Amino acid sequence: MAEASCPASCGELLQGWMNGGEKLISCPINWYSTVYVNEGEPSPQERPRMRQMLQQVLSYFGESPRLAESMRIEFDSTIPVAKGLASSTADIAATAVATARLLNRSLSAEQLAVLCVAIEPTDSTIFKNLTLFDHQTAQTQQHFPWLPTLDIVLLESPQRIITEEFHRRDRQSLLLNQAQNLENALIQFHLANHRRCYYRLGEATTLSAIASEALLPKPEFNQLRDLVEHWGIYGLNVAHSGSVVGLLCDRRKHDIDKIVSALQERKITLSYPRIHVVKTVVGGVH
Repeated sequence: MAEASCPASCGELLQGWMNGGEKLISCPINWYSTVYVNEGEPSPQERPRMRQMLQQVLSYFGESPRLAESMRIEFDSTIPVAKGLASSTADIAATAVATARLLNRSLSAEQLAVLCVAIEPTDSTIFKNLTLFDHQTAQTQQHFPWLPTLDIVLLESPQRIITEEFHRRDRQSLLLNQAQNLENALIQFHLANHRRCYYRLGEATTLSAIASEALLPKPEFNQLRDLVEHWGIYGLNVAHSGSVVGLLCDRRKHDIDKIVSALQERKITLSYPRIHVVKTVVGGVH
């Protein structure tokens, strides 16, 4: 048996029109999809894109497609689906690496990116570092050395959004209208990395979240921005093609229990009934 794990993403730190096209920077957190590939009969519980990826990896390494008939995929995932948490990217990326390992082969992050985008738009959680990534072509891969250590109050809405369907919408004019805002957000993100500054990071992610409101509005967004200001937390980020929102904190500086209580008192939890506290982690498939 071979196994591999890939983290979820709490939406994106940035997403929008940057450097001539739509790109994103994911926010890897400590939820995972772990995939096991072994010899055996295919399992009826596997997710369809896992099988698609297994077949693609066999083809990539020049193996017979019939080999897939005797390969079994099992998985364990803590990631809610269709919320903007990169559950599908985690599934297919972990499947690719586990399949390669069963074949005694390996995949670089760059090879993995090409395999993933051939199936669907892909989050940059597949890279070890935070990465500016063209999630539809894999052509842009700009890595950043700083991994911010964040506690994130993750607000989960019941709304489900299928990422692939969202990307099929004609969004280009809306993206172009927000291009200057995203360029400003990217400048702040570069400064945050250079200075290791969490408040600059929060400014960058909040700018991107504000721009996202034109494409996919979030319930209680202005109230959430007010809460960020009131509690002096770093900022907020959103799933630009999903429904979750993250409040970027440090539990050593910010009272997370009081922030959660404020969400309840302001009735923001009516729109986001499930609240989780998660942490940023190193990305990549392990």
